[in-house]
Parts: sequence; structure tokens; C-alpha cells
Amino acid sequence: MRTIELLSPAKTAEHGIEAINHGADAVYIGAPQFSARANASNSIAEIEKLITYAHKYYAKVYVALNTILTDEELDQTERIIHQLYDIGTDALIIQDLGILELSIPPIALHASTQMDNRSVEKVKFLEQAGFEQVVLARELTIDQIREIHSQTNVRLEGFVHGALCVSYSGQCYLSQSLCGRSANRGVCAQMCRLPYSLIDSKGEMLVKDKFLLSLKDFNLSHHLKELIDAGISSLKIEGRLKDINYVKNVTAYYRQQLDNLLNGNTQYRQASSGKCTYTFTPNIEKSFHRGSTDYFLHGRNDNIFSFDTPKSLGEAIGKVTQCNARSITIETKQTLNNGDGFCYLNTDGQFYGFKANTAEENRITPAERVVIKPGTLLFRNFDQHFESLLSKKSAERKIRAEIVVKESTNGILFILSDEDKQRSQYTLHDKLEEANQPEKQLANIQRTLSKSGDTSFEIEKVEVETSKIYFIPASTLAEIRRTLIDQLERTREENRQRSRREIRDTHHAYIQEHLDYRGNVHNQKAKNFYQKHQVSSIDDSFEKKVPAGAELMRCKHCIKYALGYCTKESGKRLNEPLYLVTNTQKKIQLHFDCKNCEMILKI
Repeated sequence: MRTIELLSPAKTAEHGIEAINHGADAVYIGAPQFSARANASNSIAEIEKLITYAHKYYAKVYVALNTILTDEELDQTERIIHQLYDIGTDALIIQDLGILELSIPPIALHASTQMDNRSVEKVKFLEQAGFEQVVLARELTIDQIREIHSQTNVRLEGFVHGALCVSYSGQCYLSQSLCGRSANRGVCAQMCRLPYSLIDSKGEMLVKDKFLLSLKDFNLSHHLKELIDAGISSLKIEGRLKDINYVKNVTAYYRQQLDNLLNGNTQYRQASSGKCTYTFTPNIEKSFHRGSTDYFLHGRNDNIFSFDTPKSLGEAIGKVTQCNARSITIETKQTLNNGDGFCYLNTDGQFYGFKANTAEENRITPAERVVIKPGTLLFRNFDQHFESLLSKKSAERKIRAEIVVKESTNGILFILSDEDKQRSQYTLHDKLEEANQPEKQLANIQRTLSKSGDTSFEIEKVEVETSKIYFIPASTLAEIRRTLIDQLERTREENRQRSRREIRDTHHAYIQEHLDYRGNVHNQKAKNFYQKHQVSSIDDSFEKKVPAGAELMRCKHCIKYALGYCTKESGKRLNEPLYLVTNTQKKIQLHFDCKNCEMILKI
């Protein structure tokens, strides 16, 4: 049976613990340094705290150390990796292959999506280099995923939810070029979420101040079985910069969807232990999202971009029927709350948001004067009641267990076993008397032994198989129960399987003989690695040296297609070349590789 993993993001250890509580099989969190989200770094102590908690449930913790590194940073990187291994980190997510040339422990390695993993040949190479898991590019279709899986044995990880980079990951140099902040060094300025104007070769304005590079958010919640059957073993939620309520809600939602698929399935099983219960009904429409798209899972479609706003829309709640100086009336079946946040797009496609002071049935009183045309669709991007539920304890995760009580040659034997077939036992050697009220005593034994309190276990059943029902004081039973649970926790940790990478020197050929700046080779160790793997010429990274005519971005998103000017599908023609113009009047030229259906940005 293939294990299927739900992988959630963690900005901090607290985020990660809540991800585990809400159903994650694994969590990824930023290293103390050199993470692709520099604003989501964590200390060794914080990461160890998360690891200790996750391992109770046989859940895993992956640490992202996925920037490209300078020569001066390599010694510090090596020390950090040793520290991460020593505290029990389950795997390291990396981009810089110079790390494989360092003296590092046998920690499992995952190939970051920043390595641009979108071909069978690339994934095969990484598998042979010793990677345990490869994060696939988001742009892949289901057929491409299936092909990669059919020709490799490495575990495949795929994003299923969250923000989309418009560029192939690891191949975007727009932020570095325009403001000196490198995405490959963890400080992306998110230039794709800014407004641009589009002009043609004659200087004519085609589009003014729209978010032409901004995509909707990924949502493959309706395609999980399809992804798993195609070969994805790790389902990844994006969001190491998202708030804790986002992590709770989105993780819980996908946990429920995944449980429905795995229940009774003989091909796949959950990758960790325990079942979750919730105090709320998970709903991904209520967490940050810019609208939803399945991107290129089934080929190109018209539903991937969000030109009007890069902000969260939330859930559509209904159309405005009346708006006056004091209130707004909405045609809706939703329950509205005081303090809810709303937003809408006006007739010009401009985004506006406001907060409701009060809400009564389908009428809200805004905190400030709002003028909305009747018929406008209103969205709620902050549900006060829902957020209040999530701000409290909102989930509990328990490992299923049972206790059997039986007679042995030495006394009364108590055996606690859990869903993973781990067990502990305790023998009561005291001389015991038969209970005067056996039925009452039996109920007392079962009731006392089944109390698991705030431990990670839920004792679902207590079977008493002794020939007689003996009187055992409740205090003695409680102490036996505590001893059994403590011992089982230690046993689980002792028997927990940890992946260890086989350290070997490899020399198999890389997929290219020449690497230009897009190889992101930023240090000598990385250069050494590629030379060992038969790369004959290697250029410096874009961050070291900007080559003439360099691509700033290559993407599957196509502005011509979005505007109805695709040369393959439309007879319409534009005066090319086209240019994106920033609000500082910086011009970026657009090129179109129609053979490969890709758009390229160049200065």
C-alpha cells in the first residue's frame, strides 16, 4: 500500500503544531537561515519543539533550506544541517545542489520546486542523485505527472492548494532585476502582484493599470483521487506566510477530503497516525484565496488569471439589492455577522473592501459610507464568527487504542495496543479479591481505564477477559493507565522509522551539457557537483552576473491568450512587440514562444 501524505505549511512551530492537530501527515517549516521565505525562519529550538510534537503521531517535519547559497554561506549551512539532523528533522528541502558536496549527515533530501522539476529526465536524475522526494512543478498536466511516475520510483510531491507563482519556480528573475531582491535567495518582492499597463509597438495603451501577471489561487480539492492515481504521494498546501487560521481551516478541509478517499481503500493508506475531530466545519472559501483554478492540470483554460485584484476575494454571498446612505441589503442565504469584512468589484473592475459594523438578517450597516450599484456581487473575505471559532481550540487529534485485561501466571496483565500495532503492558502482582458486585466493578474498570485525558490517545475499547471480576481500586487502575500510556509513548518513539539517505558519490550525466544562468549555480560547490555529473560549461547565476538579453521570467500564463489574441485560436492580431509598463515607467518586453505555448519577459 502506498502511503499518502497531506503536507501543510508552518510559519512557526505553533502553526505546525496546529497543522498536525488539524490532520497534517507532515509539515514543512523554514530553517534558521537560507529558506525561500526569509520572513518565515525558525530557530533550532522552535523546530525541535515541532518535531517532538509531530513524532507523537508519526507525522514528519521537513525543513526548507531552499535558497541558492554563496560560497561564504556554505560552512554555516553545513552546521545548520547537522543541527537539524541531530534534533530529528525528517527531511531537508533544498534547491542548491552544492549541498550534496558538503560533509552532511545522512538526512533525507527533498528536491524543492525551485529546482524546476517538470520532466521525466530531471526527476530521474534527482532520484539517482539520492533524493527521496521530488516537488513537481505546478504547471504539469495530469498526463505529465502520470508519465513521470511511470518511469521513476522516487516519491512525488505536488501542490494542491494556495498561491501560484506565475513563472516556473526557480526561473523568475523579475524581482532581482527590478528591485534587487532575489526570489532564489528568499526575498521575492512579488512583482507579479503589482499593476501593469500593456502597450503595443506603436505606444497604444491596450490595458491600463491591471494586475496582468497575477494568477488565481490553486485549488485541486476536487482532483485528489486523480492526482493520487497518477502518482502523487504527497499533497502539498502552499502558505508558509499565511496566518494560523488559514493553516487550521485548509488543513482540516483537505484532511476530510483525503479521509473520504482513503477510507476502505486497499491501495493507499494515511501516512501518519490519529484521527481528528473539529469544533467547526472546514470551508476553504472562508480562508484567503484570490479565486480558484486547477491551472494546467487538464490543459490551458480561461480561468487562471485575476487581473482585477491580487487580494483575497473570499466567498461570494449574493448580490446587492439595495444601497442607501445607512445600509446595504443583500440577496443571500448566508448568515451575516457584526464585524464581517466584505469586498466587491465595481463596474470598472476596481476592487473595494469595507467592514460591517452591524448585521441583521440580510442587511448590513457599513463602518463607513459605501456606494454599491444594485446587482453587484458581494464577497465576504472575513467571517467574524468563523474566525472566532478558529481562534479557540478548534481540533483534537487522537491515536486509537484499546486495552485488554487478562490473567497471567504472575497476576493480572494489562495490555495497551494502538492503531499502529505498538503496545505496552503492565502486570499487577497484588493479591486480589473477587468483586462483591462484579457488574458494577466491571463498569468501573472499563470507565477508569478508558480515560485518556489530554494525551494523544483515545482508548476506544477495554476488554476484560479474566475468569472472575476482581476488585481493583480506582486509584490503582488510574496509575496503571498512566503507566501504560507513558510506556506506549516511549515505545512508539523507539520503534518510529526514520528515513536515512544513503551517502554515495554519483557521477551520472545531468540532463544538459551546458548550464546558463538559469541553472542558478551560485557557489563553487554547486559548480563542482555539476562538473562531476558531466556538465561541460557552467555560467554564473543571474544574481552574480546578469547576462545580456536574459529572460526575467518564462511562464505558461499568456497575456495574449487571456485577452483573446492567441495566434493559434484567434485571427486577431496586435502590433507587436508588446510591453508591460510599471508605475515607474519601466518597460518589460513580452515575447511569445507559441510552439511551446509560453510567454517570456525581458528588459
